[in-house]
Amino acid sequence: MSLRNTARAFPTLLRVGFAEAVAYRAEMLVWVLATTMPLVMLALWSTVARDAPVGRYGQPQFVAYFLSTFIVRQLTGSWAFWEMNQDVKSGALGMRLLRPVHPLLAYAAESLAAMPMRVVVSLPLAAVALGVIGAGGVTHDPVLWVLWAVSLAGAWLLTLFIGLAVGCAAFFFESSLKVMDLWLVFFFVFSGYLLPVEILPGGLRAVVDALPFRFQIGLPVELMTGALGRGEALGMLARQWAWVAVSLGSTALMWRRGLRRFEAYGG
Repeated sequence: MSLRNTARAFPTLLRVGFAEAVAYRAEMLVWVLATTMPLVMLALWSTVARDAPVGRYGQPQFVAYFLSTFIVRQLTGSWAFWEMNQDVKSGALGMRLLRPVHPLLAYAAESLAAMPMRVVVSLPLAAVALGVIGAGGVTHDPVLWVLWAVSLAGAWLLTLFIGLAVGCAAFFFESSLKVMDLWLVFFFVFSGYLLPVEILPGGLRAVVDALPFRFQIGLPVELMTGALGRGEALGMLARQWAWVAVSLGSTALMWRRGLRRFEAYGG
């Protein structure tokens, strides 16, 4: 697979992926509705903070945080794992291997192609959120908005590579679904998806800060809501992109080893 062939085929993959996202827009809507847990947590934590703030989070801060979480989740999600797991188990991966584009790049293109549909969902919500929380609920620092965009790209890549790495587990286990289920348990608790990482106990937060989960959701949300200064944001971004590199390397390693097993057993 040459780089030239990949470069030529990638725009076509994006168009095909976008067409599939449009064709399965009902499934897209279901996926969006399945990621509304931040709105549930918004109601829960706002009730908790009605009597007294939790750390620095009162009701306005929780509203800003969880509306931002919902938006970030829409823009960084990836279902590449589910596609890959199914392809490995059904043997459809063999057809992908015959194409002139690396299968992992094809999965990435299909995931990226769905982004316009997610933006269509997120933009109205962003407008509503801004109206609800007011301009004071998000950062006014243009530098932090630039860093937010970089963190959003890093969060998407990290989610993609982790999904593909777990998908590669299907080469070795009967189903990698249980591996993903286990990952999602930790993701929900430690990424900032269900509660701000900032309100975790100090010792547990130190552990969470060393793990990749926070960089999938928490970091972009914290930048969006102005919870981080420029210096701290740059340090967190460096750690996020280090995790992106680690997850990419892990995916490549598992792919090479898994593919040899796939070819040996004929799928």
